Amino acid sequence: MEVSAGLVAGSHNRNELVVIRRDGNLESAAPKQLQQLCQICGDDVGLTVDGELFVACNECAFPICRTCYEYERREGNQVCPQCKTRFKRLKGCARVDGDEEEDDIDDLENEFNFDGRGRQDMQQSPSHESMFHYGRASDPDPQVVQPQPQVPLLTNGEMVDDIPPEQHALVPSFMGSGGGRRIHPLPFSENSGLPVQPRSMDPSKDLAAYGYGSVAWKERMENWKQKQDKLHTTRSENGGKDWDYDGGDPEFPLMDGARQPLSRKLPISSSQLNPYRMIIIIRLVVLGFFFHYRVTHPVHDAYALWLISVICEIWFAVSWILDQFPKWLPIDRETYLDRLSLRYEKEGQPSQLSPVDIFVSTVDPLKEPPLVTANTVLSILAVDYPIDKVSCYVSDDGAAMLTFEALSETSEFAKKWVPFCKKFNIEPRAPEWYFAQKMDYLKDKVLPSFVKERRAMKRDYEEFKVRINALVAKAQKVPEEGWTMQDGTPWPGNNVRDHPGMIQVFLGQSGGFDTDGNELPRLVYVSREKRPGFNHHKKAGAMNALVRVSAVLTNAPYLLNLDCDHYFNNSKAIRESMCFMMDPLLGKRVCYVQFPQRFDGIDRSDRYANRNTVFFDINMKGLDGIQGPIYVGTGCVFRRQALYGFDAPKTKKPPTRTCNCLPKWCCACCSGKRKKKSKKTKFEMKRNARRVDAGASAPETALVVKEGTDGVEGGNLALMPELKLEKKFGQSSVFVASTMLEDGGTLKSASPAALLKEAIHVISCGYEDKTEWGNEVGWIYGSVTEDILTGFKMHCHGWRSIYCIPARPAFKGSAPINLSDRLNQVLRWALGSVEIFLSRHCPLWYGYGGGLKWLERLSYINATIYPWTSFPLLAYCTLPAVCLLTGKFITPELSNAASLWFISLFICIFATSLLEMRWSGVGIDEWWRNEQFWVIGGVSAHLFAVFQGLLKVLAGVDTNFTVTSKGGDDEEFAELYVFKWTALLIPPTTLLVINLIGVVAGVSNAINNGYESWGPLFGKLFFAFWVIVHLYPFLKGLMGRQNRTPTIIIVWSILLASIFSLLWVRVNPFLAKSDGPVLEECGLDCN
Repeated sequence: MEVSAGLVAGSHNRNELVVIRRDGNLESAAPKQLQQLCQICGDDVGLTVDGELFVACNECAFPICRTCYEYERREGNQVCPQCKTRFKRLKGCARVDGDEEEDDIDDLENEFNFDGRGRQDMQQSPSHESMFHYGRASDPDPQVVQPQPQVPLLTNGEMVDDIPPEQHALVPSFMGSGGGRRIHPLPFSENSGLPVQPRSMDPSKDLAAYGYGSVAWKERMENWKQKQDKLHTTRSENGGKDWDYDGGDPEFPLMDGARQPLSRKLPISSSQLNPYRMIIIIRLVVLGFFFHYRVTHPVHDAYALWLISVICEIWFAVSWILDQFPKWLPIDRETYLDRLSLRYEKEGQPSQLSPVDIFVSTVDPLKEPPLVTANTVLSILAVDYPIDKVSCYVSDDGAAMLTFEALSETSEFAKKWVPFCKKFNIEPRAPEWYFAQKMDYLKDKVLPSFVKERRAMKRDYEEFKVRINALVAKAQKVPEEGWTMQDGTPWPGNNVRDHPGMIQVFLGQSGGFDTDGNELPRLVYVSREKRPGFNHHKKAGAMNALVRVSAVLTNAPYLLNLDCDHYFNNSKAIRESMCFMMDPLLGKRVCYVQFPQRFDGIDRSDRYANRNTVFFDINMKGLDGIQGPIYVGTGCVFRRQALYGFDAPKTKKPPTRTCNCLPKWCCACCSGKRKKKSKKTKFEMKRNARRVDAGASAPETALVVKEGTDGVEGGNLALMPELKLEKKFGQSSVFVASTMLEDGGTLKSASPAALLKEAIHVISCGYEDKTEWGNEVGWIYGSVTEDILTGFKMHCHGWRSIYCIPARPAFKGSAPINLSDRLNQVLRWALGSVEIFLSRHCPLWYGYGGGLKWLERLSYINATIYPWTSFPLLAYCTLPAVCLLTGKFITPELSNAASLWFISLFICIFATSLLEMRWSGVGIDEWWRNEQFWVIGGVSAHLFAVFQGLLKVLAGVDTNFTVTSKGGDDEEFAELYVFKWTALLIPPTTLLVINLIGVVAGVSNAINNGYESWGPLFGKLFFAFWVIVHLYPFLKGLMGRQNRTPTIIIVWSILLASIFSLLWVRVNPFLAKSDGPVLEECGLDCN
């Protein structure tokens, strides 16, 4: 692709296209094609009768030549040496016992040729008219190889049995392979046409002594199989774990690093997991007995309190089940980056790693500072990945000239920053966080020039910050006539709600070079068109616009989306994800790889549970053992085809063997079922073949779609599939053609002007009208938490996701550590869950009959109903104060048996949490903060989210989307102590006040009534202190800074002062109370 333009602004609907400033060109080179060698005999794999690369096993594509394949089917165990899948008969091969009827193979002339190709094919005379050639069967002019006067011998040029070369027979052999072993199937060149070299052979020996079906060849085959059995035995003895192998022993050919898996599962130790599962079962049993007692023993004098408490406890138990059982199968994963490089980055050859398009979304530069976005972009441009495989798209949904100018400055600074990062291999590659880290930056740096260049780079970055901050200061006051660009042109985005689409390519393969003269990754600025009267769908709409514009310009098969404040903390993060995406066995069914969110700038105690480690290190690991983690909105690598709404590829079941011991009618039924299933498979194969053909001729497909759109009659059925594609993906012929390319790539025949015009077209505000965008394609609309909905739809299509936790966190971002901002963030998440619950995509009734597993469904149900827990939680936190003020309680007087169930339940609750922390590595302080903020958010943000969701869905009253602030004061944790009053603070403040009043009243009443009332008081006080302790971080946030009086002293001072004041005023603790009549001295002498 080549693009040569500056800022391109326009509107497809208005037929406007304006180029404001020109820039450099972008090109993408086609990868070179490679060959393959048989992993058994070492010869070339060769071609099929149709001229295609010969693939023996359709499951794993293990490289085997036709000769080894036919021998294995005739005299071996008929299974693939790698994946142990039974070989199927291929066209041109003879049938063997056990082969099933296959409708898609029409090869009667070879079906019953049980001698195979035979030796006759191998004894072709060199003077024959049609010499062997290495190429496609359909090539019009195959290259003919003439015999050379110097014939190479079989043993690398040495004589065999002292026989001169002229007495040797000639047998065709594929030469020129380079001698190296190849790995999984690689793309084959259409015009390879490699010459065939003659192969020497001793005429005095058996013809097959040098291979191909002979006794010696059979011995080689048996020796190879014995080596493989030895390999598998060694691996099984080591429990499947890594074992000491240096790669130098030829006994283990499959243990070559490039042949080993790119990742593996690390199951949790059974010593940690089995007790955890046992305590879950015990807790279920105890819950049953507990509820049996609670229901059968009502409190008659406080029936309302008892009923409310039982309903709340039942809801809590259901919520616990929905949260607990998706954590039944937790796993860890491990990646092997060295094997990825061995497989896809051969020395001296172009990298075969897949391209990746990276999306960065931003809206308001005042709430999302441009310096933060600039650091994210710089970390992307400096990522450890092939330069020509990375493209960064920045979505400016606010059409702010400040963002545009800051990105222009960033592209200039990147020319210095990127080579510095790659030269010294520094981490992290966001300059703000690299220069701010407190560590020995000379560690592992041996170059003497490092210190000097680091100081110079730090000065350059400080100057860069000054320029960015100057832009921010200038943007505080908007001119009356609006912003103008450097050449005097008015900024197209002066009206945020009414502006054309804008695209600017800042950097590219030939449009931007660093200070060392090396190319830089592509950097593209995108601002989609906005017009009044259109629903732009906020962030989800902006992400879908990036999907389309990236498909037109680069069309990488994988996408990575990041928030503007999430930078690359690990420069190898993309490689980590490619270990799953590009895995030949696992990758085809993976829709996305999710990384955990990690944060900088959080206070040491993590007062408001911003790190959320319980969710990311416990819940997500559990989901990874089922069908994969949910999508959390950032730090996620997608497969583009999964975003297009395609179903996951079906896993092929191994063929069943025929049996002669069953009656004929039973065999007929079984064969009928197999035949029906075979037809379905055949249809799917034709559909996939059509997609491949369409992808191979994408320009022609686009032309057909474009020309056939205008006047299609009902009888013209050939164009109907293309029209359906347009109704699904939109009216862009270039984009529709790009969706057919499963492995990515752009249209080579399109001109730069046509691509830019098409890019403006796909980001127009009306492009998605009457299409499936937001419904079945791309990010799904209908909720402010589009991430959960998008991942849910993918899992319903049968895809699975992967949870990747590298040793060094892949990405880091900023979190709102202020109490009000944190509650508003939780409010937005909860509102999105309520919207999903009230929509047609609710996991309670959507997606049955698809590929969603039932434990995965439980996790999605829990993710959508958790805001509704706010009602029972609010009621339950109010009960202690009511009980203390009224003198009643929610349970009757407990017997010994009842006390046993209560104690057992509390023990099970704590044991479950402790065992979770044990296998996950989460600290007890992190777990406790999570429990505290669950109560704080539950009685505030979740409660408001339910009411807002009901108003939005039932009454149509929409709520404004509030962007969380990404910047704060320069002082460390200064934002933590800022007090911002919102209505969300009212419910938890009220609960605190009434529970404190209840404690004071309860203690005073117990003292006033004597020692008999202290026993029942302890249960009520425990209940009330449970609420106060959980709301303690909220109370601490209301109190202020750490340098003031400690909050705990203030709380206890108020509590104790109130109690002792009431004791002094209302009671006389030095005289015992009497229930009899009051006796006073009357003054009479009774004697």
